[in-house]
Amino acid sequence: MKTVLVTGGSGYLGGWCVVELLRRGYRVRTTVRDLAREAEVRATVGTQVDAGDRLAVLAADLLDDAGWETPSTDATTSSTSPRRSRRCNRRTPTS
Repeated sequence: MKTVLVTGGSGYLGGWCVVELLRRGYRVRTTVRDLAREAEVRATVGTQVDAGDRLAVLAADLLDDAGWETPSTDATTSSTSPRRSRRCNRRTPTS
């Protein structure tokens, strides 16, 4: 069974990619910024397809190298966009 990595599995596009790949019989690894969203991803996907043990949810952030050390996959699809924190968008006060 082939495995596909789908980044952004908690998003609209990524979620539908996960569903369609599972429907077609693939094993899917998907990423979320926070593992607290794993239950939400599984519940949403579960309304469309029975993932069984073919779905793995991993924590990874595009702005951080940590979390991308996942085992190899047969293919990758990316549906994420980096999100900067509000802290990064503040201007430095000038005097």
